[in-house]
Amino acid sequence: MPELPEVETMVRGIQKDCTNRTVERLEFVRSRRRPIPVFPARASVVRRMANRRILGVTRLAKRIVLALDSEDVMIIEPRMTGLLLISPPPTQAHRRVVWHLNPSKGLADQLEFWDRRGLGTVSLLNTSELAELRARLGPDALEITFEEWKTQLNSTSRAIKVALLDQHLVAGIGNLYASEILHRAGISPLRSATTLGPRRLARLDEATKHILQEAILYEGSTLNDGTYRNALNKDGTYQNHHRVYQRAGQQCASCKKSIIQRIVQAQRATFFCSRCQK
Repeated sequence: MPELPEVETMVRGIQKDCTNRTVERLEFVRSRRRPIPVFPARASVVRRMANRRILGVTRLAKRIVLALDSEDVMIIEPRMTGLLLISPPPTQAHRRVVWHLNPSKGLADQLEFWDRRGLGTVSLLNTSELAELRARLGPDALEITFEEWKTQLNSTSRAIKVALLDQHLVAGIGNLYASEILHRAGISPLRSATTLGPRRLARLDEATKHILQEAILYEGSTLNDGTYRNALNKDGTYQNHHRVYQRAGQQCASCKKSIIQRIVQAQRATFFCSRCQK
């Protein structure tokens, strides 16, 4: 679930407590649960992380990046149910990784990666491996320009909703925010990406930035399963502002005349208003 707004919220939530802190010890917590993928081997990661200082915490698409004084970077990809926390986790059973930090008054002593389903990943990359990862991703959804939209979407004839989920085209958007963005832009999720002219592209660009920035303001969306939480183990509140996502069968909050529909595209649920998004 965590998409760009949720990951950006995690980044902002841990920056103060983790920046310029030394990782005295990295611990992979023993668990009976499904082990998360780690690259390279865990013993190598533990050795390379020991006594390294975290220079900064940033976001790369839907990943958290810890920049280290060794010039390595640690990449945490939450995927479906992963959380980065500086407070006690929701459960003890699903703790995966703990960064034990040097003591500092008023700041957390540790950072934890918690993952209920075990689909998240942790990687320690050198500069060339990071460059390879960046090269596989499209422009960031918060930074993409109008010209980049034209270039990226002209390269595919897929439905625009499906295209928005392709991280090679634009990075950071997932299923939830794709539906919300297209609703605000007044674009049908069924329209081919190559058919968006300048006016629709401009609306798409505006809607993308507006929806993502607004969702960050509300610290992301915590859905009915309650999985996503911020760094302090608190709910996000943007779910209270969704216009179409998971509102199938309800009256459209925008036109107040049509009913929100649910269809399936590329095995993912899409929510839209056929009146607002012709």
